[in-house]
Amino acid sequence: MSTSPPPPSPNTARRPSAGGEFWRAVCGRVARVVGRAHQTWRRSLQVRVVTITLVASSLLVGGFAFLIADKITTILLDSARSDVRQRVTSGASYAAKQVSLYGQPQEAQLQETIDGTVNYLAGGDPQQTSGVVVAITADDYPNDIQTRTSPSANVQSLISPELRAAIADGKVASQIRTGRLTGETTKYLVYGSPVPTSFGHIELYYLVPLGRQDVTAADARATVVATGVALVILLGLLAALVTRLVVNPVRVAARTAQRLSAGLLDQRMVVNGEDDLALLAASFNQMATNLQRQILRLEEMSRLQRRFTSDVSHELRTPLTTVRMAADLIFAERDEFDPAVARSAELLQAELDRFEELLTDLLEISRFDAGFAMLDSEPTDLVPVVHRVVDRLAGLAERVGVPIELDLPGTPVIAEVDPRRVERVLRNLVGNAVEHGEARPVLITLGIDDTAVAITVRDHGVGLKVGEEKLVFNRFWRADPSRARQTGGTGLGLSISLEDARLHGGWLEAWGAPGQGAQFRLTLPARAGDRLTTSPLRLVPADAALPFGGPRDGGPLAIGPGTGGALAISPAPAGDGQRTEVRS
Repeated sequence: MSTSPPPPSPNTARRPSAGGEFWRAVCGRVARVVGRAHQTWRRSLQVRVVTITLVASSLLVGGFAFLIADKITTILLDSARSDVRQRVTSGASYAAKQVSLYGQPQEAQLQETIDGTVNYLAGGDPQQTSGVVVAITADDYPNDIQTRTSPSANVQSLISPELRAAIADGKVASQIRTGRLTGETTKYLVYGSPVPTSFGHIELYYLVPLGRQDVTAADARATVVATGVALVILLGLLAALVTRLVVNPVRVAARTAQRLSAGLLDQRMVVNGEDDLALLAASFNQMATNLQRQILRLEEMSRLQRRFTSDVSHELRTPLTTVRMAADLIFAERDEFDPAVARSAELLQAELDRFEELLTDLLEISRFDAGFAMLDSEPTDLVPVVHRVVDRLAGLAERVGVPIELDLPGTPVIAEVDPRRVERVLRNLVGNAVEHGEARPVLITLGIDDTAVAITVRDHGVGLKVGEEKLVFNRFWRADPSRARQTGGTGLGLSISLEDARLHGGWLEAWGAPGQGAQFRLTLPARAGDRLTTSPLRLVPADAALPFGGPRDGGPLAIGPGTGGALAISPAPAGDGQRTEVRS
C-alpha cells in the first residue's frame, strides 16, 4: 500500500530560500557601503581632491609606463633582428661559396659539404650555450638533399609556409614563432635567406631564442610598473598633505562661523604666518570684530529704543490720567455749552480714547520686544469668545452697514489658550475686516481637529495687492494711507496679534487678492506647547478665483518670516494662495 507524501505546509511554501536571503543581505551591505562612500564623497573636499589626483595620475603614469615598456621591447627585438640579419647574410655568403663547386644536387660530396657548413656556422656562434639553431634545407630537392641542423632538432614546425614562400622568391625574411626544439617551449626569432647554387638555390635558417630578451623586457616592465605605483602613491600623499593644509583653515573658519552664528561673538581664528591662509584668517577675524561691534551697537540701540518706548508710555500715564479726568468732566457738562464747544468736547473725548488705546498697545509691544510677555493658558471654549467679539463690534458693523455671519460648531471648541489674548486677536481681525468690508458680509468660521483649532475671518472688500500680504503685519502699515479709519485704530493691532499668535506657538496667516477681499486665519495648538503641522481650515477661501489656476496648478508661493526675521519662500500647502505665514 503506497502513501502519498503530505502536502507542504503554507509556512514552508512561503519560506524564502537561503540563497535569496544571502543575496539580499549582500545587496543590503553593498548598498550601505555605497551610501557611506557617496556621503563621504559629498562631504569631504579632501577625499574628492585625493581621489581625482589618484585617478588622473594613475591614467597618466599608466599611459607612460605602457609606452616605455613597449619602446624597450621594440628596442630589444630590433637589436636581435639586426644581429641575426648580419649573421644570416654572412652565413648565406659562406654557404654559397661552399656549394658553388657542385653542378648537380645528386653529387655524392654535396651532402657532406652541407653538413660541414651547418656545423661551421653553428660553431661560429661566440656563445655556445645561446640555444641558436642553424638549419639548411632544400625544399626543391627533397630526395637529393636532406635537411641538416646544428644542434640536431626538428625545425619544420617553426618554419611556416609563408616564410618558405618568401625565401623561395629570393627574399630574406623573418618571423617570430613559439615552439619546442631543445627543451622547454620557447619563443624564437626565425630568420631565413636563400643560398644560390649552380643548380638553383637552397635555404639557410637561423632560429634564435628570445628568452633573454623576454626576461629583460619583463624586468623593465616590472621596474616601470613599480616606479609608476610608487609615483602615484607619492602624488596621492602629496595631494592629501596639500589639501589638508588648505582645508584645515577652511574647516576652522566654518566652525568659527557656526559659533558666531550661535551667538558666541568672541570667537576668532588663530593667525599663523603671513601667507594667503593667514590673510584669510586675519580678514575673517576683522569681519567678526566688525560684526560684533555692529551687533552690540544695534542691541544697545534696540534696548534704548525699547526702554524709551516703555518709559515714555509709563510717563504719559500720569498726565493722561489728569487730562482724562478733566476731559470727562467737560464731556459730562457738554450740554450746557454752546454747540462749538460741545463738539470740541466730543472730539477731545474720542481722541483721548484713541490716545489711551495707543499707549496700551505701545506698552504691550514693549513687553513683547523685551521678552516679558507671559502666556496664561487655560482650557477655554472658543465659541463664547467669538460671540463676545461679535457683540462688542456689532455697533460698528451696523454703523458701516457690514453684516457679520458666523459658521461655528454646535458643540464646544475647547483649547488650552490665553482667552484674553485670543479675544484681542479676534477683535483686531474682525475690526479690520469690518473696516474694509465695503458693506459686504464678513464671515467668521471656527474649526477644530485632533491637534489644532483655527479661526478664519473673511471679508469681501478691496483685498490685498500682490506683495502686500508680506506687509500687512508690519507696525503702523496701512494698505491705503488716504483711507479714513472707521474704528480709529492705532496701527499696531495686527502686529500685536502676530506676537500673540507666536506666543501661543501658533500661526497667523493672511490671503488676499484685488477685488476678491481678504481672509485671515489664526491657527493655535489644541494643547499648550504642541507643535503645529497642519490647520483645520483652508487659508484660501473656496469662493476665491485664484490666479495661475489656483490650488490645482500647485498653488502660489507661501511667504513668511524665516529664522532670524528674514523672509523665507517655500511652496505653499495645497489649497493655499498668496499668504503671509507666521510661525513661532
